Amino acid sequence: MKIDPVLSRRIGLGLLGALLLGALVFVVLRSGPLAPTRVTVHKAESAAVSPALFGIGTVEARRAYLIGPTTAGRVLRVLVDVGDTVKAGQLLAEMDPVDIDERVAALDASIARAGSAAAAVEAQRKDASAKKELAAINARRYVDLAEKNFISAGALESRLQEQTSADAGVSGADANLAAARHDMKRLAAERAGLRQQRDNVRLLAPADGVVTSRDSEPGSTVVAGQAVVKLIEPATLWVKVRFDQGRSAGLATGLRADISLRSASAQPLAGKVARIEAVSDSVTEERVAQISFDTLPLGISLGELAEVTVSLPTTAPGLVVPNASIKRQGNKIGVWLADGSGLLFAPLRLGQTGLDGSVQVLEGLQAGDPVVVYSEKELNVDSRIKVVDAVAGQKP
Repeated sequence: MKIDPVLSRRIGLGLLGALLLGALVFVVLRSGPLAPTRVTVHKAESAAVSPALFGIGTVEARRAYLIGPTTAGRVLRVLVDVGDTVKAGQLLAEMDPVDIDERVAALDASIARAGSAAAAVEAQRKDASAKKELAAINARRYVDLAEKNFISAGALESRLQEQTSADAGVSGADANLAAARHDMKRLAAERAGLRQQRDNVRLLAPADGVVTSRDSEPGSTVVAGQAVVKLIEPATLWVKVRFDQGRSAGLATGLRADISLRSASAQPLAGKVARIEAVSDSVTEERVAQISFDTLPLGISLGELAEVTVSLPTTAPGLVVPNASIKRQGNKIGVWLADGSGLLFAPLRLGQTGLDGSVQVLEGLQAGDPVVVYSEKELNVDSRIKVVDAVAGQKP
């Protein structure tokens, strides 16, 4: 029986179309938008977590000094420059004393004059004391004579009046002498104050250190408290670093730290947590700590960036999962479990996190549970999955 060529061609085209349609459906179901999401799975296992904190900070000086005058004035000279090493008590700069030296000389003259006046008052007091003694002797003699009726009552009263006047003269001399001495003390105190002002115009180094800034030049006018020279103690350099508040549990002074300076990143330095500030940054949600160097490196510069890793105490063995598996669903944090029949979201209570990516699980998981680590796209309970060894974009 002879087959119609037209019919044969139509049958062939129909079979070819069915084959192409089947291939298209196969591609769509296997690799298209309807294909199952490829995921990698890791079984929850027991292990100890070695948590650590990582942060970036800057090198600062624990003790820095702003050297400047206590009163407004004009800079007379500056004797040091940036980078100079100075000793405690060394003269760094000097302010113009204006008329302080002349005022001190005038007070010296006033003190000398007050001393002469005090000497004169002392002599007057000795004279008044001598007159008082003589008046007392005469009064006693006249009292004896009056008791024997050798003199009149008026003569006795005259001698007694002389004694009273002599006593008053001594009291007045004592008062004048005290006033002269008080005046000398006042002048001496004024002179000491002026000499203190004279010493204050000499700006001295409060400690051994290095000059980091020269902010004023001779001839310039500065106000009280304005720095002429800035000084730091190199031995007090440390790193002021910020850590994420959410991972800062366990941070304490004395913990060991590794410091990597930006200028020598290949040579990590040993250090420790020297201080933790009581006030955190509520805007950036960070805690601030200072990390001291065990041995201060050569050539370190103030303000240099540094990376700091603080090692926290190792936790007891427990269930851990990779950090990449942690997901958030609404207000819950947990992981997706591939239980064979589909996906199940398991809320977890988490503990410490290690820098290797392991996260401690306190509640919500059993040993051996298959945890989805990486997926090609976001998952939900209705997602179809296919477990593979690796997915595109997965970190090695």
